[in-house]
Amino acid sequence: MCSCIKDMMKIFNKGGGDDEQQKIVKGKVVLMKKNVLDFSDFNASLGDRINELFGKKISLQLVSSIHSDPSDKGLRGRLSKETSLENWITSATSLAAGDSVFDVVFEWEEKNMGHPGAFIIRNNHSNEFYLKSLTLEHVPGHGKVHFVCNSWVYPDEKYSTDRVFFANQSYLPHETPVALVSLREEELKNLRGDETDKTKMLQEWDRVYDYAYYNDLGNPDKGAEYARPVLGGSSEFPYPRRGRTSRPPAKTDANIEGRLPLLSSLNIYVPRDERFGHLKMSDFLAYALKALGQFLLPEFEALCDKTPNEFDTIQDTLELYEGGFKLPEGKLLDDIHKYIPFEMLKELLRTDGEGTFKFPTPQVIQEDKSAWRTDEEFAREMLAGVNPVIISLLEEFPPKSKLDPSKYGNQNSTITKEHIVPNLNGLSVEEAINQNKIFLLDHHDSLMPYLRKINTTTTKTYASRTLLILRNDGTLMPLAIELSLPNPKGDEHGAISKVYTPAQQGVEGSIWDLAKAYVAVNDSGVHQLVSHWLNTHAVIEPFVIATNRQLSVLHPIQKLLDPHFRDTMNINAFARQTLINAGGILEKTVFPSKYAMEMSAVIYKNWVFTDHSLPADLIKRGVAVKDVKGKHGLRLLIEDYPYAVDGLEIWSAIETWVEDYCSFYYKTDETVKGDKELQAWWKELKEVGHGDKKNELWWPKMETKKDLTETCSIIIWVASALHAAVNFGQYPYAGYLPNRPTLSRRLMPEVGSPEYEELKTNPDKILLKTITAQLQTLLGVSLIEILSRHSSDEVYLGQRDTPEWTKDVEPLEAFDKFGKKLVEIEKSIVEMNNDKNLKNRVGPVQVPYTLLFPTGQSGLSGKGIPNSVSI
Repeated sequence: MCSCIKDMMKIFNKGGGDDEQQKIVKGKVVLMKKNVLDFSDFNASLGDRINELFGKKISLQLVSSIHSDPSDKGLRGRLSKETSLENWITSATSLAAGDSVFDVVFEWEEKNMGHPGAFIIRNNHSNEFYLKSLTLEHVPGHGKVHFVCNSWVYPDEKYSTDRVFFANQSYLPHETPVALVSLREEELKNLRGDETDKTKMLQEWDRVYDYAYYNDLGNPDKGAEYARPVLGGSSEFPYPRRGRTSRPPAKTDANIEGRLPLLSSLNIYVPRDERFGHLKMSDFLAYALKALGQFLLPEFEALCDKTPNEFDTIQDTLELYEGGFKLPEGKLLDDIHKYIPFEMLKELLRTDGEGTFKFPTPQVIQEDKSAWRTDEEFAREMLAGVNPVIISLLEEFPPKSKLDPSKYGNQNSTITKEHIVPNLNGLSVEEAINQNKIFLLDHHDSLMPYLRKINTTTTKTYASRTLLILRNDGTLMPLAIELSLPNPKGDEHGAISKVYTPAQQGVEGSIWDLAKAYVAVNDSGVHQLVSHWLNTHAVIEPFVIATNRQLSVLHPIQKLLDPHFRDTMNINAFARQTLINAGGILEKTVFPSKYAMEMSAVIYKNWVFTDHSLPADLIKRGVAVKDVKGKHGLRLLIEDYPYAVDGLEIWSAIETWVEDYCSFYYKTDETVKGDKELQAWWKELKEVGHGDKKNELWWPKMETKKDLTETCSIIIWVASALHAAVNFGQYPYAGYLPNRPTLSRRLMPEVGSPEYEELKTNPDKILLKTITAQLQTLLGVSLIEILSRHSSDEVYLGQRDTPEWTKDVEPLEAFDKFGKKLVEIEKSIVEMNNDKNLKNRVGPVQVPYTLLFPTGQSGLSGKGIPNSVSI
């Protein structure tokens, strides 16, 4: 009898016998245990061991994609017998990588089961784990089958339905194998959550993606000065939607969502799989704590200085990087406890034996500490700095305002020909305009409606227009700066403006430096609020939500876009909690102060999705024209425009990759129109995610392959390259605040005033008293040091975190071609940066333009395009 059993087992294990014979399918599961990821949870490992001993294991079942389960009325694929992960207790875990690999064995009948298209996993432990993948090595008749998971799996009791993961084969909805259709639909339903109860408190294990207004920025319970309007859902303050967190309302205003305490900020709800990975979170916290020490400790050092909270000289500003600040002693040390706990302070101090902190030296002052002050560099940074997306061609002179004259009076420019003709290199104004030689940095119309309010705060600033001339060597030089204030008689009386022209010596030179500083303040605020936050972070979040709600993980467009959404919801949630909230860091450091976010909402009224393809943006700003003979079908009017030159190469590579990918799945336009998931996704994006921008004229119709390619290309461009261009240059250029001041505290000195007289003897002191003060500088620089860092687990454009993200060969080949094209672009950027004839590539400060260099490295490298808005 025993001999017969042994013979049968030999046949069973070798997979012998006839077609009805059961066979063993072996697989490997890769996951990260909680105790590896969370060293503070000492009970996690012990609890899981106890669970294993009592038979509460991690169980799995394969799901057939071909044969339906008769007991499930044909709605779900046939299930294999339940099996468990082997050797949970004895498996060796690599603490370096954090991965644990487990063997798993399934019984599988090829004839009755066919191809496994999904698997169900049940976590009978008391702790969650991060499931990375399942790989089946030799499925009879099918070979290797891979499942990409990348998801947190909580104890089974937390879920009302099974956790299901699908193989890496893509299917359009109508092509889905019948046995997987119900699972595909059920998974999407789970991600949408309970649509009938939006008040249900979401928990950390919930996987719900849903929308909410920006009604969580204010804190009326703290006082009237912390009240802020709801952004989104109104014509006055339209806004993209953000992820729903379902927190209870504030006590004093039911329309405002309650706030989390500061120490709970990291626990703000986002779907669990959207939270930072453990490496990213470690990097984020480490640099956040470091920055905390950097901005608080110098504040108290300033109390001992003869002019508290002021830089006295330009050398004082350089000391932030060259000498650092040492912790003060005595009562001042005790006062710091108002801001951070003593134990945390001690941990911070361990980074330096003497308690000294200093910032890394920004690139803009590494080679030359004064080149940032030149007119050449002032102009060059509009093409290759941190905000190269605003400059436009001047098409009529003088510049005209688009503000409603019945409401704002005459807001047209007061710059005259006499102001600019001396610097037009012998051209008349008409000739210069006809030859496309005059360009405009316009921060007038966007700021003027709010300027009266803004200047009632500690801010004192202007709305600005800056005219520039394109010289024969390809560089720009400023021609004139117009600074405008609201009319004291009322908005309807127009603006009060004054024009300043370049000067290098004496009081006139100092006044000119101040005028440039006011322009930089405007540009810094618009950059942070609009170019950076609104046009990348905020506008992308609805795409993240809609994609998870409407496109199955089996959908090819979900697989295409998913890498470009990594960490976006998490960093945006952190921002709402501590950065862009009432009294947050942004309001403390950027000139619009308490009006910052509502001002960005007013600017969002003019946001149009299709304008954010790079070619469309360049054409709209007039810096490029269509030209069939030109590269990428365009001709740049500023040939040496690093952002545009590099950007068009990246844009073209993205567009080609997207077209190749989409063409594999969508052979005809009818396939696009007939894709029910795609159409539901697009409808929800327009009507809910960007529900204040429903006008069909602002969106592709999603009826053709061209519509789909254009849409996906814009999404990827905005989430990757555009964000990289306006984010990772922050510390290299704005880490030295005199180069990019974020606020101004006094208006231009009037002739005869003490400040005007002091300009004759100590112009730098007047400049430093005008722009960002010491505390705000330290706070702002601390923030952008965090935001400008590439994390150690960054995944860059042209890369994926797993090589087996899809089973389809042609898309993998197209992706490989995309990666190789990006390598070519990198080489080209290096060559251009070394070309001395391209003067805008490095400029007087000797900082090469690398912000659109596809690959990068961790830290403040100033190069690299991450796949997503991840910081």
